[in-house]
Amino acid sequence: MMKITKQEIMKNLLVYLDELFPNAYCELNYSKDYELVIAVMLSAQTTDAKVNKVTEILFNKYKDLNSFAKADFNEIEEIIRPLGLSKAKAKNIIGIADKLIKDYASKAPSDKDELQNLPGVGNKSAGVIRAEVFKIPDLPVDTHILRVSKRLNLSNEKDSPLEVEVKLKKLIPKDRWIKSHHQLIHFGRYFCLARSPHCKECKLREFCKEIKH
Repeated sequence: MMKITKQEIMKNLLVYLDELFPNAYCELNYSKDYELVIAVMLSAQTTDAKVNKVTEILFNKYKDLNSFAKADFNEIEEIIRPLGLSKAKAKNIIGIADKLIKDYASKAPSDKDELQNLPGVGNKSAGVIRAEVFKIPDLPVDTHILRVSKRLNLSNEKDSPLEVEVKLKKLIPKDRWIKSHHQLIHFGRYFCLARSPHCKECKLREFCKEIKH
């Protein structure tokens, strides 16, 4: 029996993603570039749905970057408490606002290194912001994409998110990076779940190393 290649697995995966989630999109709610920066930072170790509940309150209370920069730390921490890590995240919100005002004329930068200079923004978050706000091709890897990639043998079990990102970028055409990023998240979030994945109806069963019978 011929060994299936990663390229073949990916070809099947991309067709399936187009079938399941043709219109996948970023599920974080925002109306301004800095709001997405804050929302992405807040999404660490929690869900987009929880972040959206909190940012609805947050963005209604603080209407612009100046109000965030001058905000009372304890008030922000209280609002974002449901998300966990509230002290660090509250500090990051104020820090992001302050840095954007002082260093970037109140606009989120498009450069990946500059984005990672913002408090609480790492490689994954920077990639999300670049792809969503500036439409710059990127394929940041979150926990859902990490899980899917490992289950489908597209990466190794011990690969870091950054290592998986590098591998996926070699397998997926650059003009599909942004679309595939959203589709893979939706696939992991709603289909190939961490617990109780929809294995019985999955068309990728033959490629999965953790198939649930």
